[in-house]
This record gives sequence, C-alpha cells and structure tokens, in this order.
Amino acid sequence: MREAYQSDLRHLVDDLVDMASMVGSALEDATAALLEGDLGLAERVIAADPHIDERQIDLDSKTVELLARQSPVATDLRLLVASLRMSSSLERMGDLCAHVALVARRSHPELAVPEQHRAQIQKMSDLAGAALRDAAVVITDRDLALAAQVEKNDDELDDLQQQIAREIGKGQDYTNTQIVDLTLLIRFYERLGDHAVSLVRRVGFLVTGDAVDTLHQTTDVPEF
Repeated sequence: MREAYQSDLRHLVDDLVDMASMVGSALEDATAALLEGDLGLAERVIAADPHIDERQIDLDSKTVELLARQSPVATDLRLLVASLRMSSSLERMGDLCAHVALVARRSHPELAVPEQHRAQIQKMSDLAGAALRDAAVVITDRDLALAAQVEKNDDELDDLQQQIAREIGKGQDYTNTQIVDLTLLIRFYERLGDHAVSLVRRVGFLVTGDAVDTLHQTTDVPEF
C-alpha cells in the first residue's frame, strides 16, 4: 500500500512536468503565430487551451483524493499542497499563451508587432520559455540553486517589459491598435515569467516547509 502511495506521489510530479511541457509548446506556437502571422497556428493554440485546463482538473482531483485517502503529513503534505498551487499557475500560463494567440488572430492578416519590436518580443518569449523549462527541472529535482536562478533571471523579463513600454510612450509611429496590442502582449509575457517564479517558490516551500518570498537566501538547504 505504501509503495502504491509513493508511486501516486511520483505520478503527480510527472503530471506537473507534462503540463509544463504542454504550456511550453503553446508558448512557442503562440509566439510564432504572433510574429509570423500564422492564423492556423494561432487557432491551434486557442483550441488546445481547454486541454491544459482539463489536465489541471484531473491533476487536482488526484491530489484531493490523495489528501482525503492518505492523510499525509510533513513533506508529503507539502507536496500535495504545492501541487494544487503549481497546477493553478500552469493553467494560468496556458491562458496567457492563448491570449497571445488571440492577439495574433485578431490582427490577421496584419502583424500585431511592429518591426522594431519583433526581436524584443521574441526575446521575452524565449526568456519565459527558458524559465518554464527550468521550473520543470526544479519541480523534478528540487534544485533550489536553479530555482534561485529562475527568480533572478525574471528581472530581465521585467526590464524588457519596461523598455518596450517606455518606447511606446515616446513613439509617434504607432496606431491606437498597436499601442493596445503591444501593451497587452508585454504584460502577458511578463506574467508568464512571474508564474514561473511562483512555481519554483512552491518548490522552496516543499523543501523548506516555509513560505518563500525569495529564494536567494535558501539555496544552501539540502534536498529531501
């Protein structure tokens, strides 16, 4: 019975990592649709978002069942509580990818992102995708040093958002639609980074047992 219970806990971690992979694919496709004006790809991202929602519902159901059936304590309890929070963050990340795809669809056949901001938007997407991939490793390995790096790297995403926002504010060569779309897009990508940070902070809670506001001071805590 105990062996089956531990197997269930490992499957929860696997499900979280699989969900992160789904979101990562959605992010890559949404950005490609946005920058290339690929309507079919945008539609695919939008249509796939309910599947990410379904994965969250299924994962949360398994988690609640284990909470009710096993009455876990200590690290096992923290894993289950963290799982509920992490699945929520991943579902919201999926929503943000769908929002990017919706901007691409609404702008078609025009491109939503002006030429001068294409490299910046691609960079924001790359940073968010890297943060998500690293967060998946943190979830699997409980690597607090990598978790701290994810948190630190998020500053670059924030800086890019602010840089683009300043350029929009100073520029005269934008339509009203471009201003609205760019303002939304940089917020979507910035929020993707924030959710990646939330994911790794949940792992910090799992490892230390404490609510974690920053991981910069917790990297010397041994893994379980």
